Amino acid sequence: MSKVEDFLTQEEELAVVEAIRTAEKNTSGEIRVHLEAHTDKDVFDRAAEVFNFLHMDNTKQSNGVLIYVAVEDRTLVILGDTGINNLVPTNFWQSTKDIIIGHFKNGAIKDGLVDGILKAGEQLKKHFPYRTGDTNELSDTISVG
Repeated sequence: MSKVEDFLTQEEELAVVEAIRTAEKNTSGEIRVHLEAHTDKDVFDRAAEVFNFLHMDNTKQSNGVLIYVAVEDRTLVILGDTGINNLVPTNFWQSTKDIIIGHFKNGAIKDGLVDGILKAGEQLKKHFPYRTGDTNELSDTISVG
């Protein structure tokens, strides 16, 4: 079994998906979590590839957010599309990443992801509040590569 498969239990995975649903409940924004074992590429370049592969750059308001984790490399990137990046404070993604990593260092992987997702959701709600007719444009499931 790979480290990716061991990264979250089934119950923890369900909690992360529920956090995504909670965060997206009051916004048109979209949040995805992607896990993979390792990348030979620059981690930011690989996260950008995954962002595009998951069609996160195709949301109506350019408000997708990806939390990318290369498990065995112990690396994490948070990428926001242009719509949300233009509105959040300069250090927002780094401070969100710091929260997640703080939990990871204590072995609380699920808690880190949940807190990061909910923090991103607060900004999405602030800048892209839910409006009648908004639809869930992307899957809420955790993708694994």
